[in-house]
Amino acid sequence: MPRRAKIVKREILPDGKYGNRTITMFVNKVMERGKKSTAERIVYAALDRVEAQTRKNPVDTFEMALRNSTPTIEVKPRRVGGATYQVPVDIRAERRMALAIRWLLKSARSRGGRSMAERLAAELMDAASGQGATIKKKDDTHRMAEANRAFVHYRW
Repeated sequence: MPRRAKIVKREILPDGKYGNRTITMFVNKVMERGKKSTAERIVYAALDRVEAQTRKNPVDTFEMALRNSTPTIEVKPRRVGGATYQVPVDIRAERRMALAIRWLLKSARSRGGRSMAERLAAELMDAASGQGATIKKKDDTHRMAEANRAFVHYRW
């Protein structure tokens, strides 16, 4: 990190098919080894599959899945007098989005068999309906923060 200069965040352009910036961020996270066209093909195929199965707007389903899997609080370790406490802290908006996207992708990749588009579509539909591995991860994070609420006064 620079000492004086401000870090300029790059403008994320909306994706070509839906005109949505969040989908562009998602495509960029799916991308491996710089193969953006492959990542776009996977994400768009997953959204088409979601649309075919739910008969709803896939962007709405995608955003509902993202909203359901977005955490609001997490724990961070804080050392105080030789002991390490798990201190609950609120999460910035950018980090919330990044965590939700990361958790959705990790859960989709860990699903068994089938193509990545099918696994991603299944995980998006599960998250939109409030179930699945991503929602469990969010609930575990919130439960841990709630359990360590006694250490909230160590927040910095």
